[in-house]
Amino acid sequence: MIIVANVLVALVALIHLYILVLEMFLWTTPRGRKAFGTTAEFAEQTRTLGANQGLYNGFLAAGLIWGLIDGADAIKIFFLACVAVAGVFGAATASRRIIYVQTLPAVLAMAAVLIA
Repeated sequence: MIIVANVLVALVALIHLYILVLEMFLWTTPRGRKAFGTTAEFAEQTRTLGANQGLYNGFLAAGLIWGLIDGADAIKIFFLACVAVAGVFGAATASRRIIYVQTLPAVLAMAAVLIA
């Protein structure tokens, strides 16, 4: 079960690394605009905001990777909880889709870590 838990934690970390790339580097590209449902004009005007959001997603991924390397369940749980809370907030304020992309994987990974 530890392997399953760690795979799920790694998956959440990879999701957040991908979000980092979308927000920091692809924000104004067609791919980034499609992912966030923005226009070219809006994306250009909010480029630095997107990069800032991406940086925070990178910190979440780094914390999860740290937990995997260290093997400390407390670190994994803390960062998974941060991801879940951020996902709930994002779903309430930005897009309900975030609950499936961010919160659900984090909650499943957290459950697996706790069971393992």
